Amino acid sequence: MAVVKVIELVGTSRHNWTDAVENAVVEAGKTLDDIAGVEVTNFTANIGESRITEYKANVKIAFHVH
Repeated sequence: MAVVKVIELVGTSRHNWTDAVENAVVEAGKTLDDIAGVEVTNFTANIGESRITEYKANVKIAFHVH
């Protein structure tokens, strides 16, 4: 039987939402083993001078518990 735990994170990027998701997964991978999947739950952004200055992606990351 496999057990999977899910945590919620917010990834950020100055370039786009895809990079924000990738950054969340990469950072999670520094401390978590066996990441099994990611679910994107929301996209948001910070605005400055009528432009997007930071992209944000809320994600749920699933990883196997040993």
